[in-house]
Amino acid sequence: MCKKEKNMNSNRFPESFLWGGATSACQIEGAYNLDNRGLSIADMVKFVPKEQRKGDRPPNVTRKEIQEMLNNEGNYYFPKRYGIDFYHRYKEDIKLFAEMGFNVFRLSISWSRIFPNGDDEKPNEKGLRFYDSVFDECKKYNIKPLVTLSHYDTPLNLALKYNGWSNRKLIYFFIKYAKTVFERYKDKVDLWLTFNEINVIAKNPYIGGGVFLEDSDNPLELSYQAGHHQFIASALATKIAHEINPKNKVGCMLARTVIYPETNNPLDIIKAQRANQMNLFFTDVQARGEYPGYILRYFKENNVYIKKEIGDDEILKLHPVDFISISYYKSVTESSNSNAERLSDSLFTGVKNPYLETTDWGWQIDPIGLRWALNDLYYRYRMPIFIVENGLGAYDRLEYDNKIHDDYRIDYLKKHIIQMREAIKDGVNLMGYTTWGPIDLVSDSTSEMSKRYGFIYVDKDDYGNGSLKRLKKDSFIWYKKVIESNGENLA
Repeated sequence: MCKKEKNMNSNRFPESFLWGGATSACQIEGAYNLDNRGLSIADMVKFVPKEQRKGDRPPNVTRKEIQEMLNNEGNYYFPKRYGIDFYHRYKEDIKLFAEMGFNVFRLSISWSRIFPNGDDEKPNEKGLRFYDSVFDECKKYNIKPLVTLSHYDTPLNLALKYNGWSNRKLIYFFIKYAKTVFERYKDKVDLWLTFNEINVIAKNPYIGGGVFLEDSDNPLELSYQAGHHQFIASALATKIAHEINPKNKVGCMLARTVIYPETNNPLDIIKAQRANQMNLFFTDVQARGEYPGYILRYFKENNVYIKKEIGDDEILKLHPVDFISISYYKSVTESSNSNAERLSDSLFTGVKNPYLETTDWGWQIDPIGLRWALNDLYYRYRMPIFIVENGLGAYDRLEYDNKIHDDYRIDYLKKHIIQMREAIKDGVNLMGYTTWGPIDLVSDSTSEMSKRYGFIYVDKDDYGNGSLKRLKKDSFIWYKKVIESNGENLA
C-alpha cells in the first residue's frame, strides 16, 4: 500500500491540523469600563428572560431603544459587559486550554478597547498592552492565536454618530484599526479573520454592523449597502495585512447553514438552491472577488441599488481572502408549502426536518450536513477551509458528585468530527477546528449563561450571580484525548 493510500485510510487528521476553541471579546472579557475601553453595540444588548423572548433571535435594536437604555442603564442588566471576566482571568483560562492540548485559540480583539469611540485619532495603549499580554500567554504554551478583528462589537459611537456600517466612513475607521493591530502584533499573530459571520449583516444589521433601520425607506438596501462597505474594508485589510507581514493569512467568516429542499418537488429544490445562494453570496464576493449574477437579479427584483465608488470592483477582485472559515451548528429545510410547520424563530430558520434531532434551543443537529457543507465549499472555491465555530448549547447541571457529565456534548462533537474526517478523505483541505466555545460564555443570540457550550464550566447564572470558579466537565478530558490522538481517539 502506498503512503497516500495509507493516509487516506487513517483516522488521524493531517499533522498540520489545528485543534482548539473559539471565543469573542464581547462574550468573555468583561471589564467594559476599565482601562479606557469604550462601549460597543454588544454592551447595549440587555438580558431578556426566556419566557419573554420569541425564539432565540438576537434583538435588532433601534436607536430609540439605545437612547432609552443609556438614559436608564440602572434598570437593565447587560450580560456582555461582564462576560466571564477573561480580562482578569486570561492566564488561568489559557492554561486550561493548554492542558487540553490546544495548538490554536480563536479570540477577537475588542475594537472599542483599541479605539474607544471608533473614530479616535490615536489608539488606546492600555488596550493594546492587554492583547500583548494575551498573545504572550498563548506563545508560552505554543498556542497559535487566530484573531477576529470585528466580532459583533462595532464601537457604539460609530453606530450612533454614523449609523454604523451603512456609512462608508467606517471603512476608513476600520482600516485604521486593522493597520494598528497588524503592525502591533506582526510578530505574534499571523492568522486573522476580518468580520465574524459577515452574512449576519443582512439578517440583523444592528448586531452585524451597528446599523439602525427605523429611519430607512428601504431597509433591505441599507443592509446590503452596509455589507458592501464591509466587503471593501475586508479586502483592503487583507491587502494591508499582506504588506505588513507576508506570512499573514486572512480569512473571511461565514455563518454556514446548509439548506435542504423539503421534498423533491422542483419548487422546493429551487427555493432551497436560492436560499443556499443567498448564504454563499458573502463568500462568493470575498473569495471570488465579484458580485454573482443571482444576487444582481435579487437586487433588481427587490429595488436594491448598491452605491459603489470607482475602484471598488477592482479592490474586491485584487484582494480576495486566503482561506474560508465557517461556523456550523445546524441545517434547515425550505419548502414552497406556506403551511409547512416551521421551527422556532432564529436568524436561520426553516421548516421542521423529521430526520433530525433538535437541541434545547430548537436547533436541528445535522453532523452529515457538515460533510456536505465542507465538500460544497471546498470544491466551489478551491481554498482551504477552517471550521472556527461548532458546538452544542445545552443546559449543564452539577451532579451529586459536584461534576458535570456532559455525554450529550461529547456525542454531538464526536459525530461532527467523524464527518470532518470523512470530508478530508473526500479531498477537502481542512485547516483546523475550533469548537464554540471551549469555556462557558455569554450567549450572543440570547445573552444567557445557561446556554452553555464549554468544556469548562463557569459558575455564573443568567443574572450575573456566581463565583466565576472554573470547573472541568467530562468533555474536557474527552477533548484532550481527541487532540492527543490527532482526532483518532473519539471514544
